[in-house]
Amino acid sequence: MPNLFTKAAAEFVGTALLVCIVVGSGIMGANLSSDMAVALLVNTASTVCGLALLILVLGPISGAHFNPAVTLVMLAKKSLSLKEALAYIPAQLLGAITGAIGANVMFGLAALQVSQKERITSGTFLGEVIATAGLIVVILVFVSRKNDAHVALAVAAWIGSAYFFTSSTSFANPAVTVGRIFSDSFAGIDPASVAPFVLAQLIGAVVGVLLAKPLVRS
Repeated sequence: MPNLFTKAAAEFVGTALLVCIVVGSGIMGANLSSDMAVALLVNTASTVCGLALLILVLGPISGAHFNPAVTLVMLAKKSLSLKEALAYIPAQLLGAITGAIGANVMFGLAALQVSQKERITSGTFLGEVIATAGLIVVILVFVSRKNDAHVALAVAAWIGSAYFFTSSTSFANPAVTVGRIFSDSFAGIDPASVAPFVLAQLIGAVVGVLLAKPLVRS
């Protein structure tokens, strides 16, 4: 059984790599094409593949949350101890910031940036509620069915789909949202949009728990 430090380290590394994938593929997509649809497709494909692999590799160590909303849900459901949650969430936040900085450096950009990309509207707020609620439902349903082998694919599939059908492009993750402040690029988000996005994600997490209940019971 991995110790707490190892679990927190897995959350740090996993979240850092996830944000590096999201930000880096966004920069690459924008570099390859001025067509926003093409850039978003590149961003989505890379994120889906990378997220699935990270969950498969790190899931046996920490559960591969990479997401404070998921960690809080697991804490509320007593699948995670308070001590673990208090270690996971800072690790996720620090990992997210590290991943964004790493992506900036890889592409020859200034390491430390603050995004100017405004994202918050009433529509994107609702999009984040829906994206996060769906993510929580997928996780809880597959975990309740003891179908851990398919969690990675199911989570990646939901996020990939929500990239396109939600107006917010499915951040669905408070740590990833904070990390994306630090890259003024395709995947960035300006600081003023972050608090509303995180609030929407936390609301979505609660909605997801409620929606999952009848599915889990059935």
